[in-house]
Amino acid sequence: MGAPPRRRFAARQHWRRIGPVAVIVALVALVVLFAWLTHEEGAAPAPGSAAAAAAAPGRQIFGRIDSGAASGRPAAAPGRRARLVENLQLADRTFCSYRNSTRYPHTSRPIAEQPDQVYPNAPVIDTQAMRQGSGASDPNVQIQASQSRVYMAAGETVSFSLRALDTGGQVLPLMVTRAVAQGITFKGSRAAAQVALSFADDGAGADAFAGDGAVAAVLAPAQTGLASFNGTIRAEVRYSVGGNAGSVLFDVIYSPELPARWTGQVREALEDGSLNFYLKAEVRQAGRYVVSGRVDDARGKPFALVSSNDVLDAGPNEVRLTMFGKLLRDQEAALPLTLRDVDGYLLKENADPDRALMPRLEGKVFTGKPHPLPAFSDAEWQGEERSRYLAEFGKDLARARSELAGFDPSAPLPPSECAKTENR
Repeated sequence: MGAPPRRRFAARQHWRRIGPVAVIVALVALVVLFAWLTHEEGAAPAPGSAAAAAAAPGRQIFGRIDSGAASGRPAAAPGRRARLVENLQLADRTFCSYRNSTRYPHTSRPIAEQPDQVYPNAPVIDTQAMRQGSGASDPNVQIQASQSRVYMAAGETVSFSLRALDTGGQVLPLMVTRAVAQGITFKGSRAAAQVALSFADDGAGADAFAGDGAVAAVLAPAQTGLASFNGTIRAEVRYSVGGNAGSVLFDVIYSPELPARWTGQVREALEDGSLNFYLKAEVRQAGRYVVSGRVDDARGKPFALVSSNDVLDAGPNEVRLTMFGKLLRDQEAALPLTLRDVDGYLLKENADPDRALMPRLEGKVFTGKPHPLPAFSDAEWQGEERSRYLAEFGKDLARARSELAGFDPSAPLPPSECAKTENR
């Protein structure tokens, strides 16, 4: 039924007295709340965003900039400075890391960066639980399988070996019941020839020691029906251990064509503060060739991975592999240097396989002269892409420093990481 008339009248009179005050207070509260919220949102732009780059050092309140200097108040919440410090450290880390990682060209790098490339011709060894025909595995029997290489150039061979071990590492008798190699073909192409493999433990051929429980076989595609096959050759080996049947697969990538060959002639030259190795090659098929080599120091320690990626014309050519001067100086290499284990291939675009292999140069290829370290340049590598990236990262770093210095001029800037990364 509502309030009695007298109470309704009293209520109306009450709101008439306090209404304007309440409305004003409420409006002021809303304005202050809105200003505070918008300030908080503006004070925390995403690091690296356009808003962060354009943020003013002070804070804006009702259209004016308040740095807090006159009142003695801090210019903004402590979180604001923490975010600016974080932005500066991120910009500094990005600049320093990129500058440090590109001091040497990509064609002359410390070999520690690619440990899998140190000994490319070492056998590939894998140990797995015995895989049975049903698809299950027997963890009590470990099968150690190895192959001498994965990529094969024309005329090269590959050896496979198998050995069975129990959980204590003791050799178990293993008998190969069937072993064949066949090229993998796709739908619509003619099936490749199937070649039988002969595994033995007689100390001959691929088998290192007779009677040690390891059986081995050799695949020489050029001497079989796979001589012209270009692609992946899969060897399937079925065996028996303790009356239980198992199987293992080996894959190799074979290149029957010979796009170029090495002549065996190598020379060195100290040029532009770096040491260049020149390897002569007879190129049969013009195109882009990718060549890699390993460099050891005088102590025999693997030191660098050197490479080239150049277009070669048909006929006599020299492939240059550069040992960058600053890399020698920074790591205080012991000279003379030895170039070893060189491999190369013709790169094919939009083709499978995407390469035609050159015969590899295994082991020592060339040993240079004992040049003194001061003969090499200590200058960083320079390139168009590196200069462009350093310029952009430098702009980001300068902007971050300026923002933090403008926000809190009295506080020192955080130390740069450049010195740390340069000494790694």
